[in-house]
Amino acid sequence: MNPAMQPLKAHVRGGRLVVDEPTDLPEGEVVELVPVDDVLANGGDHLDDEERAALHAAIEASEAELDAGRVVTEDELWARLRAQQ
Repeated sequence: MNPAMQPLKAHVRGGRLVVDEPTDLPEGEVVELVPVDDVLANGGDHLDDEERAALHAAIEASEAELDAGRVVTEDELWARLRAQQ
């Protein structure tokens, strides 16, 4: 998703979808709308079981690194990256 693009919220009125807030999307832009219940029923994203398991493993590994104190500040990280150039 485009980082500047915010999710749009709409309601059904008279059999039509009505967007609840203004948007700066260009005229004629096609927007895919999916009922929230469908998204939630499918895990809330487009990950398959293998991708979701890899994501959870990566999160757990990150938490273990944090718990072990193996962290650096953002400034330290940038300094290390610059030193590699």
